[in-house]
Amino acid sequence: MKIAVLPGDGIGKEIVAETIGVLARLELKFEFEEAPVGGAGYEASGHPLPEKTLALAKQADAILFGAVGDPRYDALESAKRPEQAILGLRKALALFANLRPARVYEELAAASTLRPEIVAGLDILIVRELTGDIYFGEPKGIRPHASGGREGFDTMRYSEAEIRRIAGVGFEAARKRGKKVCSVDKANVLETSRLWREVMTAEGEKNPDIELSHMYVDNCAMQLVRNPKQFDVIVTGNLFGDILSDEASMLTGSIGMLPSASLDANNKGLYEPIHGSAPDIAGKGVANPLATILSAALMLRYSLHQGAAAERLERAVKLTLRDGYRTADIYTAGTRKVSTAAMADAVAERL
Repeated sequence: MKIAVLPGDGIGKEIVAETIGVLARLELKFEFEEAPVGGAGYEASGHPLPEKTLALAKQADAILFGAVGDPRYDALESAKRPEQAILGLRKALALFANLRPARVYEELAAASTLRPEIVAGLDILIVRELTGDIYFGEPKGIRPHASGGREGFDTMRYSEAEIRRIAGVGFEAARKRGKKVCSVDKANVLETSRLWREVMTAEGEKNPDIELSHMYVDNCAMQLVRNPKQFDVIVTGNLFGDILSDEASMLTGSIGMLPSASLDANNKGLYEPIHGSAPDIAGKGVANPLATILSAALMLRYSLHQGAAAERLERAVKLTLRDGYRTADIYTAGTRKVSTAAMADAVAERL
């Protein structure tokens, strides 16, 4: 199983290295090959997604991604900034479906900013369309305005085929979970969302075993902090999914606990924690590696067809938390604060 390892910037290097060490304990046959991306890619070749890195990603069975971004590159033109690497990979590899599970381990319920009774037992999945919407719609740009000054403009658009494709991912995911899909849009205002709701409704009729509901995105944002356990699978577009998935991450107590998978039509995927590169703590050995380790579990399940190994890895994480191991972001009184490496070692031992 060939894995393209793209650590990126900041804490990406630390958490990916520790995750590879954990994967090695599974006694499966992996071939890891590393390449620079993001700011590291720019330093290596003058571009955040070097040609050799993209070629490796295309050849691999799956991509294990760290994080990109650093204030040192903020002055670069947009096309050269580290964040363009992840957008380029999504587009080049047709990674259209982003899966972001938000699960509250009972051991971490007290770490959430919401009351434990609101979040305890939470297990939701946000399915975000990843290659369309306002992030990729054309035209876009900045131009002179008729009344003087300038105006910025972006185009939000979705085709029926794009909506139908992501709907299929959502319904199939719900079939293996609680059999409920909530489609999130802004159909009371946006034409794009009106088409989205029409197509989702039609696809729901083709999946009568799944309970389909609809919700406006502003209400969904409120409901995620009011009563998050009402949701099973949320299916939404690129922009809304970007915002809602970060909101959902904080229900769990720390963004350092949230994995993600970005999949193509054949389940080849890019796997990354949803947190950023955190340059302020890079090299200090305090970053939480669990989101990356849990991303590797998703990689085992979806792209590498190693479901049993994925379950072992997820259980090892749960046992590590049960035994009181905590990095600084999830530390509470009475638990054991440990380093990045010590947390990964504890998971590996429990495998």
